[in-house]
Amino acid sequence: MTHLKQGDPAPDFKGTDQDGKEVALSDFRGRKLVLYFYPKDNTSGCTAEAVNLRDNYETLKKHGLAVIGVSTDDEKSHRKFIEKYELPFPLIADKDKKIVNLYGVWGPKKFMGREYEGTHRVTFVIDEEGKIMKIIDKVKTKDHAKQILEAIEG
Repeated sequence: MTHLKQGDPAPDFKGTDQDGKEVALSDFRGRKLVLYFYPKDNTSGCTAEAVNLRDNYETLKKHGLAVIGVSTDDEKSHRKFIEKYELPFPLIADKDKKIVNLYGVWGPKKFMGREYEGTHRVTFVIDEEGKIMKIIDKVKTKDHAKQILEAIEG
């Protein structure tokens, strides 16, 4: 899966959020960033993950963490997802798959015996200098904020 490892510089990215606003890694210099990749808006696992991050957002912020979600859905889909679940963080629309490929999270997947290409659920915690502090590739969708907090504390 991802070719990146802890300690590597996080690949610099630019993308557009649900409102068409440009978001770049450089916007978060001096802050820790949770960059989480997920397969699709409004699916059960992705909704559970987003809602868990929403419910723990204030705690994540108190630990100095900014949060951004990335999927290959478009801006309109992201906007609906944010509105429906009242998500307090931006979602980047990576329709051209530049960011998912940059981070090595796009690739073969299996579901019900069928193989297809898609986004793997992986979270990168990036430090204030743009280095990868932690990669979480076994995401517990209903308990993801706890995984992130354990990753930065341990």
